[in-house]
Amino acid sequence: MTQPSPSPPCVIGLGETLWDVFPDGAVWGGAPGNFACHAAGLGAESFMVSGVGSDELGERGIAALESHGIDCRHVQRSPRHPTGTVTVSLGAAGDASYVFASDSAWDHLAWETSLGDLAARASAVCFGTLGQRAEESRRTIRRFLAVAGQAVRVFDVNLRQQFYSPELIRESLALANVLKLNDDELPVVAAACGVTVDDPVSAVREVAERHGLRLTALTRGAAGSLLVADGVVSARPAEACTIVDTVGAGDAFTAAVVMGLLDGRPLETIHDHAARLAAFVCGHRGATPRIPAELRA
Repeated sequence: MTQPSPSPPCVIGLGETLWDVFPDGAVWGGAPGNFACHAAGLGAESFMVSGVGSDELGERGIAALESHGIDCRHVQRSPRHPTGTVTVSLGAAGDASYVFASDSAWDHLAWETSLGDLAARASAVCFGTLGQRAEESRRTIRRFLAVAGQAVRVFDVNLRQQFYSPELIRESLALANVLKLNDDELPVVAAACGVTVDDPVSAVREVAERHGLRLTALTRGAAGSLLVADGVVSARPAEACTIVDTVGAGDAFTAAVVMGLLDGRPLETIHDHAARLAAFVCGHRGATPRIPAELRA
């Protein structure tokens, strides 16, 4: 007798969604949306919980998400606030810097009963600091995470401009069971937690132990990456690739880690897949290039 195929995991991007405005044009982005797109490309049933304006940019943004297979029924449309934008500048090495428009639609994410229903069935949720820069969205994000207590709850630190504080970092860690951060963010997170960064491994381990984290992922650019889970450390050098831009690479890494966790894969297998997928994204313009078949496995 043929066994039914298991249902795909329900994976949610929670927070900001916006247009990345590059010197040569605009691309739909935002870390939670990028994460949701990559999770969908890896086989998840992906949802976006955010807000856009009742404007052309919002309609185009939703269409872009839906083209990646994202369910956008929980992307709220605001008649009073515009769709978010961020000006992206690229350095000589392809590294990105950002300037965000203020008071965007995603700053006004309101609680709805349907959000509680979605949170209750979530397999994984990814959120960060930027989506919490405004009080209304911050309240909604935290209420969603409280309902999604059964899920893998990923705090992707994603420090941007002045939109974070030590208190916000600590409060977000208390809501999470997985942490994703990069080399630049590690000293800030460690300081917020009262941890000394003698070396990356010990700092990541101490932050994880203090906050009871299931897994911590540290991406280090050209220096590679670290995964720490239950005291076990997986370290990898950077994958060889030609860098076009790094936008979205960390989000791809996070999505691969989450999908590997949900599938119960070994730590080294998860790490290998995440590193290869991030390198693939670095080799393409924009945050969410289509994932080739060999990287979807």
